[in-house]
Amino acid sequence: MTGLKIAVVGFGAAAIGFVSELVGTSHEIHIFERSKDVYSASISGVRSDGKLFVSSNMGGDIEIPLPLQKEVVDYYTSKLESNERNNIKKGVSFSEESPFFDRFYSEGFEPVKSEFFHIGTDKLPIILKKIYDEFSAAPNIHFHFNARVDDVIAQDGKTKVRAGNFEDSFDMAVISVGRSGHLLVKKIIKRDPALVLSGNVVDVGVRYEVPNHVVKRLNEEMYEFKVRMRAKTGYMVRTFCNNPSGKVVLEEYDDFVTVNGHSTSVASSENTNFAILCSTSFTEPFNDPVGYGSYIAKLGNILAGGRKVLVQTYEDFVNCKRTKKLGRVKPTLSENSYVLGDVNLVLPRRIALSISEFIRKLGNVVEGLAYPDNLMYAVEVKFYSNKLDNEKYENLKFIGDCSGYTRSITYATAHGKMLARKIRGV
Repeated sequence: MTGLKIAVVGFGAAAIGFVSELVGTSHEIHIFERSKDVYSASISGVRSDGKLFVSSNMGGDIEIPLPLQKEVVDYYTSKLESNERNNIKKGVSFSEESPFFDRFYSEGFEPVKSEFFHIGTDKLPIILKKIYDEFSAAPNIHFHFNARVDDVIAQDGKTKVRAGNFEDSFDMAVISVGRSGHLLVKKIIKRDPALVLSGNVVDVGVRYEVPNHVVKRLNEEMYEFKVRMRAKTGYMVRTFCNNPSGKVVLEEYDDFVTVNGHSTSVASSENTNFAILCSTSFTEPFNDPVGYGSYIAKLGNILAGGRKVLVQTYEDFVNCKRTKKLGRVKPTLSENSYVLGDVNLVLPRRIALSISEFIRKLGNVVEGLAYPDNLMYAVEVKFYSNKLDNEKYENLKFIGDCSGYTRSITYATAHGKMLARKIRGV
C-alpha cells in the first residue's frame, strides 16, 4: 500500500500499539492529543497501575492470539533496564492446583485464570517516555498536543478532522480515545447511528480496601486474584485490579471523578485495595451506557460535595447507615479527596444488593474480607463503549476501548497492532 496520511486521535494504549507498527514506514502519522504534553496525556489504562494480562477469557470481546498478547507484554517491558525487568512481579492467577481454587469455587465463584505482569505505577513514566521519544524521533510521526479533536467526519475517500481552529483532510482517521473520549465517539455515532452494532454494557461498583494481613496468603500466591460470580439479582459481579500494599486514587474525567487504585513496584501502604464491579446490560431503546455510568459517578460527586468520592465502612453499607466514624482500616486516598457518607444513596438497589452478597461470600472464603470496618469507596465505573462497525468505512477506524471490543492494556495495544499490520499488508 502506498503511503497514507493518517490521523490518530488520542494517545493511549491502542494508539501506542498502532503507531509502533508504522514507525519508519512511508505512512505519515499525525497524533492528536488533547493534553499539553506526554506527561499529562490521559493514558489512564497504562498509567493507573501497569498490570498486563495474557488471557483468552478476559480483556475484551475480540480474539487476540496469545502470542500477540505476549508480544505486547514484551514490547512494554523491553523499555525497562534489565535489572528492572527482572524485578517485575509475574505469575499465574488461579492455577487449579491452588488451595484457593476449590474454596472460591465452592462458594459459587468462578476463578479466572490468566498470566499477569505487574510493572508498577512508579515505572510507567519511564516506559511512556521511552515510547514517546522513539515515536517522535521518527520522521513520519508527528505529535500535536493541546489538540482536542472536536469532530471527525468520514467523506468519500477522505476523512476530515477538526480540532479547534485546525481542520485538515486525511486518507484515514483512527479513533483511539479510550473511555475518556466518549463525547467525541457519541458525536460520531449520533451522526451515523448505523455504526453501532451492539453493546450497552457498563460496570458500576466500588473500590474495596482491607488490611494487608487479611489477604496476605492470597497476595503472596498470585498477587492479582480475579473471581466472578452470578449474584441472586442475575448480575455478574467480579473483582478487578488488585493492589497489594497499594493506594486508592481518583480517576479524573472532564466533568466528574471516579475512584481507582494503583500500586508501585515497592510497598506504599499497609492495605490492599481492589474493585468490585457489577456488570449491567441494557436493551433498546437505551444506547448510552457511558452516559449511565457517568450519571452515577456525578451523583456520587454531588453527595461528596464536589470532585470527591464517598467512603463508607462495610458494616454501615450493609445496615444502610451513613458512616460518621472510621474503625481500624485507615483510608489510603488523600483526605481532601473523599467524604464519609452512604454509598446506598448512589448505587442502584440491584447493584448494591449484588455487591453486598459478593462481599459476604468473599468473607466465607477468606476470613476478614467481610470485616465490618473494611472500606468501600464509591463509585468505580468501567465504561465499555458500544461495539462499533469497523468495516463500514475504509477511512474511519476505531481501536482500543472506544471501539467496544477491548477493556485492558494488552487487548487495546494488540488491537492497534492488528489494524496497523492490516494497513501494512502483513
